[in-house]
Amino acid sequence: MTLAIKVKGLSKSFAVKHKKTGFLESLKSLFNPTFSEVTAVHPIDFQVEQGEIVAFLGPNGAGKSTTIKMLTGILHPTQGSAEVLGFNPWQERAKLAFHIGSVFGQKSQLWYHLPPIDTFELMSRIFELPRADYLKRRDELIERFELGALMNIPVRKLSLGQRMRCEMAAALLHRPQIVFLDEPTIGLDVVVKHKIRDLIKEMNKEEGTTLFITSHDAGDIEQLCKRAIVINHGQIILDDTVSNMKRQFLKHKTIHLKLQEVPGQFNVPGVKLVKQKGAGIRLSVDTSQISIENVLSYIVQNYQLVDVTIEDPSMEEIITHIYEQRREEVD
Repeated sequence: MTLAIKVKGLSKSFAVKHKKTGFLESLKSLFNPTFSEVTAVHPIDFQVEQGEIVAFLGPNGAGKSTTIKMLTGILHPTQGSAEVLGFNPWQERAKLAFHIGSVFGQKSQLWYHLPPIDTFELMSRIFELPRADYLKRRDELIERFELGALMNIPVRKLSLGQRMRCEMAAALLHRPQIVFLDEPTIGLDVVVKHKIRDLIKEMNKEEGTTLFITSHDAGDIEQLCKRAIVINHGQIILDDTVSNMKRQFLKHKTIHLKLQEVPGQFNVPGVKLVKQKGAGIRLSVDTSQISIENVLSYIVQNYQLVDVTIEDPSMEEIITHIYEQRREEVD
């Protein structure tokens, strides 16, 4: 097992200045300020293997961005250690930068008034890429991300989806081993989201790129990641596979039924009638009380079934459930 990221006891606290009310108190605080310590990230431990696509989840203010800033060397931790590709991020930031890439959905690395090709040229010099290697890689990314018609258009004139494709290509220009993606599909329409996700999966499969993704979009997690780390109030509350999360944290499934005739009442323990429209009904099944097989067996024995659809819980429901279930434990 080759590790891309290794984190041990990593934490970060900030000194926050107390705000005083009233003129005299405010004046005093200028010369004799008082501070309190706020912990953004409590000591956390986790590892990421090379080639993994890992979701790093949590509500706003949970400590996600602070953790990523420590892993990329932007922030020094208060205590603990971290290795990213064998480098200490905050002590060897310049060296690490040649091996990692980042895409932030709300912050662009492209020059706003210049075309993407100019940013690509600049980055080739920053990362000291040999000219022949750069041109080959640039053309390869332009083809993969379908950027040919966009390369000479000022970034300010590109749509959000077009800009995000350019951002992804720019982040991959120097062939990074790890890419940190912060909300990579935020604000994008459904079609563009699917395109970006397909490109992410493609580069992971073909180049073995490790991806560390933060996102509030359940579709990103469900379609891209096999593993998720959940952080809340600066503490990791869950580190598991996405499939296990589905099995463990939501015991409800939805059954859509179309029957031959309008049914009577459903008096089955663990089964709740959610909606009924004529002979079409929607049931919520608590699988901790009754199995789907037993529910269907009951329906077949008592009604003439025309059609049936069984739905698993959505990733969004699972994440919400985890936050709610673990909030009291963390508090």
